[in-house]
Amino acid sequence: MNRYNKIRSFLSICLFICMSSCISQNKKATPQETKKSIAEALAILPNASVSEMITQYHTLKEQHPEAYNFDDEMELNKLGYQFLNNGKIKEAIEIFKLLVAEFPDAYNPYDSLGEAYLADGNILLGIKNYEKSLALNPKNIHAEDVINKTKYADYDATRFHKTYSVTQYINDLDELARRLTEIHPNVYKFISKQAFWEGVEAQKKTITPQTTFSEFIWLCSEIIASINCGHTSMGYFHQERNMIPMELRFPMELRIIDDKAYVSNPLANKDKIEVKQEIVRINGIPFDTIKEKIYKHISSQGAIQTYKKNFFNAHSTAIIAYALSFPKTYQVTVKGSKTPIALVPLEEYTNNFESSMVNASCSAPLCLEYIEGGKVTRMRIRSFAYYGNKFPEFKTFMDTSFKELKEKNSSDLIIDLRGNGGGPSDAGILFLQYISKQPFTYFSKSQFNEKLEENQLKENAFSGRIYITMDGNGNSTTGHVISLVKKLKLATLVGEELGANQFCTGGQKRLRLSNTGIQFSVARNTYVTTATSYPDDKGILPDYPVFQSIEDYLDNKDTVMEYTLELIRKSN
Repeated sequence: MNRYNKIRSFLSICLFICMSSCISQNKKATPQETKKSIAEALAILPNASVSEMITQYHTLKEQHPEAYNFDDEMELNKLGYQFLNNGKIKEAIEIFKLLVAEFPDAYNPYDSLGEAYLADGNILLGIKNYEKSLALNPKNIHAEDVINKTKYADYDATRFHKTYSVTQYINDLDELARRLTEIHPNVYKFISKQAFWEGVEAQKKTITPQTTFSEFIWLCSEIIASINCGHTSMGYFHQERNMIPMELRFPMELRIIDDKAYVSNPLANKDKIEVKQEIVRINGIPFDTIKEKIYKHISSQGAIQTYKKNFFNAHSTAIIAYALSFPKTYQVTVKGSKTPIALVPLEEYTNNFESSMVNASCSAPLCLEYIEGGKVTRMRIRSFAYYGNKFPEFKTFMDTSFKELKEKNSSDLIIDLRGNGGGPSDAGILFLQYISKQPFTYFSKSQFNEKLEENQLKENAFSGRIYITMDGNGNSTTGHVISLVKKLKLATLVGEELGANQFCTGGQKRLRLSNTGIQFSVARNTYVTTATSYPDDKGILPDYPVFQSIEDYLDNKDTVMEYTLELIRKSN
């Protein structure tokens, strides 16, 4: 490393540590805060190597044990991540190794060390440390997720036509049913025990020596979806779509709007089918029948169908093929015609999931902008999924945004939560602290030491009118947040039925069937907000139901946002 880069790295670390250790001059210092920052003491060593930093750490701890905050594990953790974020992976590993040695009974140091090892390409040590972290804290969902994703990264996507023995299939179905019922605490909330097990036995009877892996995975998805839990599934259809042969895909993109199927992209069939045409039959089967069959294989909470609709819109070319048992040819009948049209198979196709969603004016996941000549503020929160070390990014956005809104004395705020699949409750609580008009309690009961006391408002909490746009892709924590928004009457809700509500079985455990290797996740923890008056089997409903027509979708017109803006114009 040249001298300039050393100096730049040194200044960067110093700045990071100094900024993160600043406290208000008006705040009364605690005994811990009167101690010096050990991370800052190491960072200010001029041109010191990481080994020299570690030597200095031990020297200071031996000579001045009470002068520095050696008992604060976040000190070394912040220093390690500063190295990691600057691309100095080897140095980060050494700092995290010191952190583990100093705090051998804490779970987070092993989590950080595991991340650094994976960044260095050392999968074995990365997984070893993540597993240690998970053993110390079984609720560390992030560690479990990394472990499973890494272990199962070699998923075989070439098994479409492969067959297993009937015994192997049956054993995997028994394993699947057993794992679902053993792990999921609310497995019989939306389906009776009798109906669930009858469904499993019915699927067993369909298995023959000719059953292919692709047919079996489709069969498993119906069993999983039957318990009606959005956090229990086989993922975002990645196993199924990754292996389907191109020529067997349904060769057009369809979009369900108001329970009807419209052509959103004819793909290879643009000379045969026009955009916007309604498809009423596929291979002679009414589309309503096909849709009903497909919806049985899509996991969502209770009777909520808006998420199922959006799921279909993202995967229409693959999911129709599975529902129809992979026909070699396709014919469609359009509304107003009795003559089927033979379709041309696809030769190439790339699934663009974003095209199935409403395009936002701001592409960033967290965004604040001023519209209507600066009279209206629009905030976009694409996700609450800011776990662990990423949470400060979300907190900084919230703190700076609402401080800016207060300084500008903004009166109308639109918060776009469409497509927000959730995240940790900490993010949801922080969000509510900035938009609530009164203190609130988030959870109605505590399963893992969740806070049951009132959450106080933030200093820069918004005092103007709030409008929230939402859709069926809003899940998990987004359901919790919107349930409390509705209960406390904090905002006007615009859009479609949310894909979630106040009740959530989350905290997924990732599993893999022993014989076929099919991957699936099972929710294992129950989380319920204090908005318990709403039905558990329906999503939170908007105050103003607004739906995008096929014309608006093709014209890239944001119908929901325009409706919201019109509400504001009329109120001013």
